[in-house]
Amino acid sequence: MFIYSVRGSTLKFFVLIAATLALLITLVSLGGQDAVYASVGDLRVNYGGMKTNEDRVSFIESQGVLVKDEPTSESVFNSPDSFDRIISGYNEIQKAQGLDLTKYKGKRITHYVYEVENFDHDGKVEVNLFVYKNRIIGADVSSADGKSFVLPLVGIDASRLKQGA
Repeated sequence: MFIYSVRGSTLKFFVLIAATLALLITLVSLGGQDAVYASVGDLRVNYGGMKTNEDRVSFIESQGVLVKDEPTSESVFNSPDSFDRIISGYNEIQKAQGLDLTKYKGKRITHYVYEVENFDHDGKVEVNLFVYKNRIIGADVSSADGKSFVLPLVGIDASRLKQGA
């Protein structure tokens, strides 16, 4: 017969080691995931994993909007530390898509512009994507002419898209 006694401090040490290992395993398993989900009505949208141009184009086209394969422009800017009335209004469009720009005040953002090929409008139409650390933080469909409109990209009204384009 073998008897082993364990002091309270030894037991606490092993519990601490086990808890640390469990936390480490959890962090490593979640670290490889780029998914950033938001609920928009009945939709569950993944805004994460936007590492390449193909990822961004695929995301746009998953919303039913067809764009040219390459962005017409790409720029990097610092988001303002405070929002004026115009940016706050634009943020309301983003909130309708499960996004919120206020989390990214003062951050370095990349802005991509894609030309839309299937929007039912006489002028030029573009998709704007705002990306921070490989996740979309803002997206819209807007006119690039004098007849201005700005609409949320996610959940866009399909009747505004040309069929068979």
